[in-house]
Amino acid sequence: MNSEHFLNNCLFELRKMKQRADRALDQVAPEDLFRKLDSESNSLAEVMKHVGGNLRSRWTDFLTTDGEKAGRNRDADFVASEQDTPESLRQNWESGWNCLLETLKTLKPEDMDRTVRIRGETHSVIEAIHRSMTHSANHVGQI
Repeated sequence: MNSEHFLNNCLFELRKMKQRADRALDQVAPEDLFRKLDSESNSLAEVMKHVGGNLRSRWTDFLTTDGEKAGRNRDADFVASEQDTPESLRQNWESGWNCLLETLKTLKPEDMDRTVRIRGETHSVIEAIHRSMTHSANHVGQI
């Protein structure tokens, strides 16, 4: 598989993944976004916040900065607050996914030979893409 085919396939699969999550979320009443199944689980609101924040952090300036941005408060992803509304959650969710998809569209085949940093660790671009796809798929499965 060449690099261009790989990137196109990743975009295709990620779009399908997001569509599945969006279709599931569209079936949830706004108040149910904040419901937890038990004390050990995250609400859909928290999962949406986390995925949006993670994708924005990882894919903003993807090739040039560490994927864990200094200004990100990861722990806040897992706390639904009074400021969180269904609209703000959806905006955060869309912003993260758009960052990922738009960044992937800008990558060139030669970028596949580059390395990036995530939480101070070096990863190949391909590893970083796989890492993000796997992470997102896990949370889409939760949704």
